[in-house]
Formats: sequence, C-alpha cells, structure tokens
Amino acid sequence: MTQNKKLYVGSLPYSLTEEQLKDVFVPYGTVLSVRIVTDKFTGKSKGFGFVEMETQDSAQKAIDAVHGSDIGGRTLVVNVAHPEQKRTGGGFQNSDRKRGSWQKTY
Repeated sequence: MTQNKKLYVGSLPYSLTEEQLKDVFVPYGTVLSVRIVTDKFTGKSKGFGFVEMETQDSAQKAIDAVHGSDIGGRTLVVNVAHPEQKRTGGGFQNSDRKRGSWQKTY
C-alpha cells in the first residue's frame, strides 16, 4: 500500500493537458489535484507531473492500473511521489576559494 496519496507521473506526452491527465486517473478514485511541470522560460511541458488522489487506496489502484500503460505513444511511469527536496543554490560554489583570494596582497 502506498504511504502517500501524491503520485509522480513520468514519460508524459508533451502535448498532454492537465485535464487529460486527470481523466486518466478519475476511474480509480477522486482526483484532488493535477500538475504538469513546465519549463519556467518556455512554458512547455517537461514530460512529467503529479496527481494527488483522495485516498491511499485509490492512489494504489491508480499505480497498479496506469503504470506501464501507453498514452500518445509513450509508456507512463507512475509511482509514489517523494517529498520535494530542498535544493542548494546554483552557480560556482567552491568552499576552498574565498572572495578576492586571487588578488595578491603586498
């Protein structure tokens, strides 16, 4: 049994809408939310998303039924979503270097 009602759905067709994704999961229980992740610059789908089901039982039924199914020529991957991990900032980060360490002091 799943320990979470939020599901990760991967390998989505890029043209799939959130409403179409919801329609895939409705037969297995009440869908509380659907979100397809998009690129923040282009707004285009990244090919994965999240579906939150009302109960753990309906989430497990959806995993069992939808994982491995074909939509738009793509084989869907469905499993329990992991909690979002805090990300560290991007860019150059080297703890051995100090700001201005390249400058020679006289």
